[in-house]
Amino acid sequence: MIPKKCAYLSILLSLMILSGCSGSGEENSTTERIPVEVSPVELGSLEQSLSYNGDVEAECEVRVFSKVPDRIEKLYVDESAVVRKGNPLADILATTLEQALRGAEAELLAAQAQEANLRVELERYRQMLGKSAVSQQQFDAIDTQYRAARARLEQAEAMLKSARSNLGDARITAPISGIVGKRYVEPGDMALPSQPLLTIVQMDRVKVSFEVTETDLGQIEIGQEAFVEVKSYPHHPFRGKVATISPVLDPLTRMAEVEVLLDNPGHRLKPGMFARVEVRIGVIDNVIVVPRAAVIENTRLQTGGDGEEVIKDYFVFVVDSNRAAQRKLTVQYVNDQHLAIDAGLTVGEQLVTLGQNMLRDSAAVVIVNREGD
Repeated sequence: MIPKKCAYLSILLSLMILSGCSGSGEENSTTERIPVEVSPVELGSLEQSLSYNGDVEAECEVRVFSKVPDRIEKLYVDESAVVRKGNPLADILATTLEQALRGAEAELLAAQAQEANLRVELERYRQMLGKSAVSQQQFDAIDTQYRAARARLEQAEAMLKSARSNLGDARITAPISGIVGKRYVEPGDMALPSQPLLTIVQMDRVKVSFEVTETDLGQIEIGQEAFVEVKSYPHHPFRGKVATISPVLDPLTRMAEVEVLLDNPGHRLKPGMFARVEVRIGVIDNVIVVPRAAVIENTRLQTGGDGEEVIKDYFVFVVDSNRAAQRKLTVQYVNDQHLAIDAGLTVGEQLVTLGQNMLRDSAAVVIVNREGD
């Protein structure tokens, strides 16, 4: 089946061929008309937006490291595994740490025994001092020994606590709840404090980061609505809002980083995806709106005091008494699909929306709008 649009274009071409093959004289003057499609010029509203390219990132991403530099004995999770805060992730070989713990426990027992003995001895000397059975100098000597034993005991307790903590670090646990995004190691690999074992991401919400020029920065505010499109889901924009705007600009690029935060049901948006972001910055009301497909755009270079500048001119055709009239437009705003017009058109005029590329000023036309238009 031939698509409706293609069939309509075929009709236009057929009409042009017939007009070219027609006879001369009065009959020719009525048939040499270029077929066009028109629509009335109307007032409307046009949303203003700014478009950028960015990258999808997890709302929160944590890299997990090992404090213990030793062999990885066991891994409990793989990529895409769902984990809760505190769940075990990996065990690091801890032979040295276990030996250190046993040494600390032994040292604590020795310190406790010494402290207990000297505490009893100190109490005995205190009683003897009250009966003048020992001198103050003898009492002070035993008191000093007891204080040293007490300090040794406290040091042993601290060392044991540290040894237990170090041994506890051999069991790697999840610092947050989320999904294992990437695993970098295998059992038997060496765990290094400078190398992450894996990453955990939270993907119920994601953010898209992009850079904004100094010119556009004044038009973007926190809370503005934004739409994100990715190649995996064409024509299916995801709605979010501007969440953060960097307070400083990069001195090299003169650009500021902006983040859009959006819900991610089903985790369809994946960190690392390339995204196209459209930030809605306002609405122009009560303005003539023209479809961009009806506009002829001309680009030219204009030389001025600051050098060459690229200038875009916009033209359309309207139909007046079966003749095409070219109009130059003064444009207020342009997006991918429409233009907001300040001057050049009047409400109610018949705007040529198809066939304008075949026209010249004052060319004879025939309106052949499709049924239902």
